[in-house]
Amino acid sequence: MNRASSIAMLIIGIILSLIGASLAAGGLAVAVLASDQRDDGYFTSPTERYAVASQALVSPRLETFGEGTAERLPFDVGTLRIRVTAADPADEIFIGLAPQDAVEDYLDGVDRTELRDVDFTPFRPVYRNISGSTTPETPESQEFWAAAASGPGEQEVTWNIAPGNWTVVVMNADASPGISADLQAGFRSELIQPAGTAILIIGLVILAVGVPLLVLGAIGLGRAAHEPRQPTPATGLPPFPASTGQGGAPVLATPAAGLATPATAAEHYPAEHYPAEIIGRLDPGLSRWLWLVKWFLAIPHYFVLFFLWFAFAVTTIVAWFAILFTGHYPRSLFNFNVGVIRWNWRVAFYAYAAAGTDRYPPFTLARADYPADVVVDYPDRLSRGLVLIKSWLLLIPHLLIVAAITGSATWGWQVQRGEYDGTGGLSLLGLLVLIAVVTLLFTGSYPRPLFAFIMGLNRWTTRVLVYGALMRDEYPPFRLDQDTET
Repeated sequence: MNRASSIAMLIIGIILSLIGASLAAGGLAVAVLASDQRDDGYFTSPTERYAVASQALVSPRLETFGEGTAERLPFDVGTLRIRVTAADPADEIFIGLAPQDAVEDYLDGVDRTELRDVDFTPFRPVYRNISGSTTPETPESQEFWAAAASGPGEQEVTWNIAPGNWTVVVMNADASPGISADLQAGFRSELIQPAGTAILIIGLVILAVGVPLLVLGAIGLGRAAHEPRQPTPATGLPPFPASTGQGGAPVLATPAAGLATPATAAEHYPAEHYPAEIIGRLDPGLSRWLWLVKWFLAIPHYFVLFFLWFAFAVTTIVAWFAILFTGHYPRSLFNFNVGVIRWNWRVAFYAYAAAGTDRYPPFTLARADYPADVVVDYPDRLSRGLVLIKSWLLLIPHLLIVAAITGSATWGWQVQRGEYDGTGGLSLLGLLVLIAVVTLLFTGSYPRPLFAFIMGLNRWTTRVLVYGALMRDEYPPFRLDQDTET
């Protein structure tokens, strides 16, 4: 399988898998919700208070079917249920549903309010007032209602949906102005569960086609990325780029194992080194201002990485089963996943996680002549039992630390009546990088000690990612390794 074929299979597989996963998840959710018999199987809106000063609250037009639809359909489309309760228990409230033309004739010249839209999180109704001076007859005296209820306390109407244009009207029973009531709408249909099941089946079929294509494409690219290197004569270890800071001073110790060499980690690393590392060499002549636009320049990479990380998740699941049954991580999938981590690290090192180089990252999974790299020793064998717990249970202490490193410090506020709610902030890593690049802007120099600390944080998160992605059984160390000499 050549590289072009592998790329094509990977792209098609990712697209089909994304579509299939979305359909399957949506179909499953709909089918499960439709099977829920609570509240008589109705999907309901929250109960909220609606208050207007006019004589009638009118819903938007409910166009159930297009023109030309038969008046009687050969199947039950569904049932609409609306409950309304006057804010004052002593008041009598009216609710009715009728053809739109009949409602417009009845309320012609009457001061009324049309409900245009509703936001539920937070609750905020959008009204349009239509002024008038005519006093209508009481709504209960009209004969055009398809469904209606009136009286004190909770009133409920149910209506089997039929073709046409319909409108819901809420009024005081005596047609007086000033309406304040709590409303809830619900809908159920016998078609929802079969539709959800059908969507689920279609999604699973698409997944059954997409996932194998994705995996085959990843295998092909993983094989292409396997480039064994000769050990250096002096040390017998695979060569790796020297790590230098400003002025060429070494700032980073990163013994690099081959991408997928058969030797064990112990043969490549001293005892204090973890068999998965990142490389980052600080450019001595960084531009003072380019960091301001690097995030924008990297947008093409973000787009590609979105799909690559999805493929990474799928291939990791496949690797989970392979390790569970064989004790081995498929070599080609291992190479592919290391390549995804490598690609992501190059972009992160360039744009936001270090801003340590002005060289644009290459579009490749393989190792390249670039100042940022990721190297992971391929394991001869992995524990079949450990794979069951290491990605979640054993990683909990590290995940808490990584959350502190990469999670956002939040700020937020709420305006009265729920008009706005927002959160945002910088992570610890993001804050340190911001301090570094602002210093670069004003001094022309990237602080070397700060760079070492930033690299230590990135190294920690990368080791946790590699362990959680099942690539190694060695537990990640609780250290930054900022200043190890080469």
